[in-house]
Amino acid sequence: MNARSRTWRFLWPASTTSSPNPKNGVKTITMNRPDKRNALCPLLIEELTQALHEAETCDCGVVILTGAGPAFCSGLDMENLEILTACTPAEHRRDSENMALVLRTLYDFPKPIIAAVNGPAIAGGMALATIPDFTLAAPEARFGYTEVRVGFVPAIVASFLIRQVGELRTRELLLSGKILKAHEALQLALSPRSTTRMT
Repeated sequence: MNARSRTWRFLWPASTTSSPNPKNGVKTITMNRPDKRNALCPLLIEELTQALHEAETCDCGVVILTGAGPAFCSGLDMENLEILTACTPAEHRRDSENMALVLRTLYDFPKPIIAAVNGPAIAGGMALATIPDFTLAAPEARFGYTEVRVGFVPAIVASFLIRQVGELRTRELLLSGKILKAHEALQLALSPRSTTRMT
């Protein structure tokens, strides 16, 4: 089954859907866990990477990445965070490599890709929202690397963020855990455009 005819519909705890047929040359990939505010877990990351790889070879010209419900992506699923202590070093490494892979896939994507940020994009969700070529943010969108609040260092995203805003701004964003409104992200060039309507 090729990318044009495939739709992703997975069981809990993760779900990513991809429009089966590009409309006017545009393919939409939706993180579809609205009850979890599209929080990231290993399965969702794997599905998103797969959807992006298949979009590379379909006949669309542009890809839109968005989230179902009121949030774009709330970052790591806290339920997954609770079981991290039970993981082996090999499992931790695999999960980190998978996260790095999906971000690198976005960064190297061969077609224009647009993040349609319909709500909060937090922690890893902010990376998914700002690495694409274009970021369109609704007024209710919020951005922030909040990992520091739970004692994490978002090392994987740092390499991408430095290229976007420089070392000084990267330190400020990663070490403060500050939440940015859409217009503030626009001023930092993290969100090239803020829109009054998101459809």
